[in-house]
Amino acid sequence: MAENYTKPHRKELAQLSYLRRRVWLCLLVVLLSFSSFWPDTAASAQKQTDPNLYSERLALYKKMEVLTSVPWPYLAAVDSYERGLRKALRDREQAKGLVSIYYPKEEWVGALNPNINDNDPTTISLFEGIGLDGNGDGKANIEDDEDVLYTFARYLESHGYSDEDFRIALWHFYQREQSVNIVSGHAKVYETFQTLDLHQHAFVMPLHHHYSYRSTWGAKRGWGGRRIHEGTDIFANYNVPIQSSSYGIVETIGWNPYGGWRIGIRDLDNIYHYYAHLNGYEKGLEKGSIVKAGQVIGYCGSSGYGKPGTQGKFPPHLHYGMYRDNGISEWSFDPFPSLKQWERADKNAKKNNS
Repeated sequence: MAENYTKPHRKELAQLSYLRRRVWLCLLVVLLSFSSFWPDTAASAQKQTDPNLYSERLALYKKMEVLTSVPWPYLAAVDSYERGLRKALRDREQAKGLVSIYYPKEEWVGALNPNINDNDPTTISLFEGIGLDGNGDGKANIEDDEDVLYTFARYLESHGYSDEDFRIALWHFYQREQSVNIVSGHAKVYETFQTLDLHQHAFVMPLHHHYSYRSTWGAKRGWGGRRIHEGTDIFANYNVPIQSSSYGIVETIGWNPYGGWRIGIRDLDNIYHYYAHLNGYEKGLEKGSIVKAGQVIGYCGSSGYGKPGTQGKFPPHLHYGMYRDNGISEWSFDPFPSLKQWERADKNAKKNNS
């Protein structure tokens, strides 16, 4: 009996070991495949804040402004929006050069062009492609920053130079009102500050105040129907100042039954920052206001979960949410890691300045 039992048992163990190896191999392949969708975060952040990168981009935008009379903030706004799309869309690779504006090859060379890699402006025009030569080298290269930016600038120029003309051109290009609003907002931010170096962040409360928070994203919520918690709750006393975590434009402001008195700010990476349960707003803030990182925008409270003015249904705290736009829809993601990163950076900056 022992012999009859032992042999099958060993065979099953061998099969199980084989299956485990296959499972681990499959998991490894999947992980390696997905890694190609997500760039090195540290490297991307360092590249994004490189002063030389900003100066090179700005010089390119201003060069195209001279060639086409299209204001450089318009070009910067579209490029910034497209850069955010590349981060959000898995099927779109990261830009290899300075410019992130994306064209499908078929659109660039012409849908009926037999040469999908054509860079001859004459044949591209013959097949009704849109690619243009932006630097005078006799080529319309889809991988050349100047050619791509010049092509888009000429497209904007064909619609006119006013803000309304800009919005009309964006509508025809994206066929989505939210995309038009986001890009128009980016342009106003660039126009206000006259620089591209606007990607710094700040923690959402002054560090000298007492506050506490932990990761609460995805937790269950019941008021108003079953749903998940799309943010991080930061508990503090009434009227503790709330600071904008980013440069951007006020996209929404006012009462929301869930969030009470809330503010929504769109940054230049297309991310929507949501501040809820406020006790009030900073004076002068309204829809369309341009803000900078660290600027006071409101005050901690306990508003929400009812009709306008409802207060006190929970302890005072800031509900902070982050939402990414991919050109089609928008979804929330956990803001806790970003909050910890910004808090740590502010503490280090304070320590270094003391």
